[in-house]
Amino acid sequence: MKLRNRIVSGKIHVDMTPMIDVVFQLLIFFMCTLKVIEPEGDFDISMPLGAPKADSVTDADLQPFKVRMLADPSGELQELSFNGEGLGGGQEAINKLNARVFRSITALQAIGSDQLQKQEVEIDPDYNLNYRYIINAIGACSGRMGPNGVHVSYLQRIKFAPIRQPR
Repeated sequence: MKLRNRIVSGKIHVDMTPMIDVVFQLLIFFMCTLKVIEPEGDFDISMPLGAPKADSVTDADLQPFKVRMLADPSGELQELSFNGEGLGGGQEAINKLNARVFRSITALQAIGSDQLQKQEVEIDPDYNLNYRYIINAIGACSGRMGPNGVHVSYLQRIKFAPIRQPR
């Protein structure tokens, strides 16, 4: 039996690709299993709030403005009311609504300027009312055009009452 000479001349070539693959897989494994621990001293304690000012208005006291819109059988605006006060019908009622909202927000600003951002308007239209009156009411509650052509903003929080069944 003939044995070969095991003497190798030259360098041995080591392939580093499998080692790099294993290192990246370990890196991804440790990144995925890492659990971030909250720093010590971060206790979940609810501190009592200070007493509110006697003259401040809370969100519970701040009722939304109510706008009720009644339609006649043809879908035209028959009656518009703001917080239970009748303003009439047609486009003239929309103009009166704009003036009433302006007076109401002026009174709110006298209480506190932060109350204006919390105030809501709830629009309750009849089922068969033409959409143009609803859009006009939204515009009347949200603001008006000033004398120099700049939009004067009133209220931004406008919502709708639940839909009533058609009569």
